Amino acid sequence: MSGYLMVKHTHMTLAVLSLLFFILRAGWSISGSSLLARPFVRIAPHVIDTLLLACGLYLLSFIGMQTFIVAKLIGLVLYIVLGTMAIKRARTAGQKAIFATLAVLTFAYIMGAAIRHSPWSWFTPMLGA
Repeated sequence: MSGYLMVKHTHMTLAVLSLLFFILRAGWSISGSSLLARPFVRIAPHVIDTLLLACGLYLLSFIGMQTFIVAKLIGLVLYIVLGTMAIKRARTAGQKAIFATLAVLTFAYIMGAAIRHSPWSWFTPMLGA
């Protein structure tokens, strides 16, 4: 497997891990669980997301800046803001749940932009289909 493909698959795997871990932490935040305070839970997302970003930058060096990449980056900033609200900043469980849902929907948009290579994400028909 080429270096590009290995990094691409690592990037995709890290993206799924990041999402799953976010959903778990958001659930704990909504329920008020003390598990959020554990050192592993506080450190692991930063490690996963740093590796995810590093892989993304490596892949970017091959394909160059394209409109769907810009859309993914804008979506990433929005995802981070919504995720921070869901886990740390929102005051009530209901607010946390709303922000968590919006963050997951934003993540789905980012995935669609990546898969479809379009800033229109899932609203773009697959090429060659």
